Amino acid sequence: MQEVARRTLSEQGRPFPAGIRRNWRRFMAAGARLLLDVQSGSLHSIDEAAWDVLEAMEQGKATGQIDGADEVMADLDALIEAGTLSYPDDADPMPSALGPGVVKAMCLNVSHDCNMRCGYCFAGTGGFGGERSLMSAEVGCRALDLLFDISGHVHHLDVDFFGGEPLLNMDAVAEITRHGRDLEARTGKTLKLTLTTNCYELSPDVDKFLNDNDIAAVLSIDGRSGIHDGVRRTTDGSPTFARIAGNALRFVDTRPRGEYYVRGTYTRRNPDFAEDVLFLADMGFTSISFEPVVAAPSSPYSIREQDLPRIFESYDRLVTEMAARRAAGREFRFFHFDLNVAHGPCLAKRLLGCGAGREYVAVTPDGALYPCHQFVGREGFIMGDVWDGITRPEIGEAFAGAHIYAKSACSDCWARYMCSGGCHANAHEMNGTLMAPYSIGCLITRKRLEAALAYAALQGSSQGSSPA
Repeated sequence: MQEVARRTLSEQGRPFPAGIRRNWRRFMAAGARLLLDVQSGSLHSIDEAAWDVLEAMEQGKATGQIDGADEVMADLDALIEAGTLSYPDDADPMPSALGPGVVKAMCLNVSHDCNMRCGYCFAGTGGFGGERSLMSAEVGCRALDLLFDISGHVHHLDVDFFGGEPLLNMDAVAEITRHGRDLEARTGKTLKLTLTTNCYELSPDVDKFLNDNDIAAVLSIDGRSGIHDGVRRTTDGSPTFARIAGNALRFVDTRPRGEYYVRGTYTRRNPDFAEDVLFLADMGFTSISFEPVVAAPSSPYSIREQDLPRIFESYDRLVTEMAARRAAGREFRFFHFDLNVAHGPCLAKRLLGCGAGREYVAVTPDGALYPCHQFVGREGFIMGDVWDGITRPEIGEAFAGAHIYAKSACSDCWARYMCSGGCHANAHEMNGTLMAPYSIGCLITRKRLEAALAYAALQGSSQGSSPA
């Protein structure tokens, strides 16, 4: 208790403005004033007096003239003593040595081909910059053998059938699945399978296969028909929304307990993407995810700074609309609002993020290993192959070195523990290095996190007390 008391404001004195900005995130969302303690993950609702006091402290100004300032400072001290607020000048807790990564997840690119030609496709419309090809069952099964072998003591493994469009290679998917279930029975490990599809070739037979084999599904739909068809078309330029939406709705009707996400991409053509999310919810989809496109600045789809105000408005609209629908019994899940600040990943995971190259690898149709599916085809990132395993561990080590404290843009950011430095592939694509995050992505992520925290607060799940 004495050690905690020495860190209070009354004992330690006023913290530096930089420490406050780094570790106490004060923001308004959905009509509420909120304070996130970055180090503990506690979320607090605050009143106007506390807001004014904290604003003055951030700017290095005196607080004596603010009504109720003494009470606010006393409340902040009480929260620090209770352990739900950290003294903002305290150094971040550091994990012990991370040690070598253990690969426990794989993305099998079973198809480097696609039956659609989406305008913003990061995979070069399915070919990943090379020849169009399909993975043989032999390569896929050998990949699973490798995963079960190198995962060591890890019991729960994950594999995603990806592409391109994996439904173009269903025979191989079926054989690889059978082999995976065989390996489960022989080793006692569990294998979670997921398949990501554009839904164009989804059929009742495929529905049954996915259900019979407990395969989760990610269904790609971009929302309103005009938005979707504006970018997601077949090889001959035909629209796809009607067929895809019908297939997807039929499929999710076979899954009363979920185990799917409808996954959309928004671009500068629909910064009002909240309307697309709500459109899909009104269609009957109850698990939805939407990601911002990452495209070259010259692309007509790329998001620019002038688009951000409307994108931010969309996140605010989602918060209020989802809260209203929840109260009315019409709740749906939005993937990026599923945020648990009190029980998030361990500290080491928060430093490194997704685990690309250390805990997760992607496999191409010819058996090459890459750090993740978005690095497939990029020069210099082949880590090995499914026959010889990881022969260039230094690539994984480079990803391990790209943690939040190695990136100047991340080390003092209030969102560092929640975004973990952002997507490595986006950083490399936009800046040519793992060490400099994609700046537009950072701005969107911070706004999305504030919206998620506000939604948590509206559900009554905020942690800690409120400074009076």
